[in-house]
Amino acid sequence: MGVRKRQSAELKKEARREQAFAKLLNIPSSPRKMRLVADLVRGKEVFRALGILKFSNKEAAARMEKLLRSAIANWEAKNERKAEAGELYISLLHVDPAPMLKRLRPAPQGRGYRIRKRANHVTLFVDTIDKNVKAREA
Repeated sequence: MGVRKRQSAELKKEARREQAFAKLLNIPSSPRKMRLVADLVRGKEVFRALGILKFSNKEAAARMEKLLRSAIANWEAKNERKAEAGELYISLLHVDPAPMLKRLRPAPQGRGYRIRKRANHVTLFVDTIDKNVKAREA
């Protein structure tokens, strides 16, 4: 690794240490289904988002709820205090595709149809609301 690349990586690591986030890797559902749930809560206040996820009928909502609770717990551990209502919001939430499992299904006349078993990775960042307001004012 070159010097500039190493320095850039170190700067990214330092910035990431101050942020509270959670990752969920290799979820065995398609990214498209997970993005439907992600779009419901992106940018919302965390306790409101938990309510939305709790009463959603989608299977992906249960996984997203667990991930959000983990991100809140990470924020609480980094700041050494409990999160209050109206304090945190979901600042960044993205769903990326994971490697696909390719399988064969028997088909008529000796053929085989390919089945793609999709998976996804979800990354969720939480941040305080007042930090965002101060950044906009400056």
